[in-house]
Amino acid sequence: MDKSGNWDDLGMMRTDGYLLDNRQTEAAEHYSAFAALFDPTTFRHLEALGVGSGWRCWEVGAGNVSVVSWLAKKVGPTGRVVVTDPDPSRLAPAPRPPVQTLVHDLCRRVPPGEDFDLVHARLALVQVADRERALRTLAKALRPGGRLLVEDADPTLQPLLCPDEHGPEQQLANRLRQGFRRLLTDRGTDLPCGRTLPRLLRETGLTRVQADAYFPLASPACAALEAVTIRQIRDQLVTAGHATDQDIDRHLANVASGTLDLTTAPMVSAWGRKP
Repeated sequence: MDKSGNWDDLGMMRTDGYLLDNRQTEAAEHYSAFAALFDPTTFRHLEALGVGSGWRCWEVGAGNVSVVSWLAKKVGPTGRVVVTDPDPSRLAPAPRPPVQTLVHDLCRRVPPGEDFDLVHARLALVQVADRERALRTLAKALRPGGRLLVEDADPTLQPLLCPDEHGPEQQLANRLRQGFRRLLTDRGTDLPCGRTLPRLLRETGLTRVQADAYFPLASPACAALEAVTIRQIRDQLVTAGHATDQDIDRHLANVASGTLDLTTAPMVSAWGRKP
């Protein structure tokens, strides 16, 4: 870290950009579909960790306001929720007290404090090259006894979009999912990242480390997430030769028909306490 508090010298940020660019017009729809799928699991874990009145929480890379709003209600007026994101303008409507919103890049700046009862990061490490170092930073921000909850997908645990590949529509869907994974790999994304979280949390010095995984199947929210994702990466799939425009049009029509049993990569949630 340099004297300004930046981490530019650590090589922590991907230099080639995130595949699902938050500046795209589809980003809001992507976040809504993602929240519909995974918020219930996140809220269940936060409840189990005991989040309550007066807690000081750090939400890393908020995405949208759903988790932030849930935390704000739980901690109440005596608590504090610090929300950090490289582009907090996407947090609409604007959060109100006890929420504080800060422009923050996890890869380039020091954390906004070291006394949090809870630090939560969901898919916040996808652009981070040195994930181990980032996790140590998150753990350091906890007070003694504080909890860290990190949630990451793991596409290699279950690589198919349609596990029941029984026809041409499902075969096309899985071929496009393979193309999506190749695009992620080409941009340096660590695909088997979710499964490593328990070990990495223990290596930061956290105790009582546990984890589980959520694997939705045949949910309308899976179809909504797939449709917006394909629209976001359409140009990249075609340019890289993984699909034609006709392939994508046919796949989007299949998704809209409701006849595909779609899934997502399992979402691994891992948590632990600072001694």
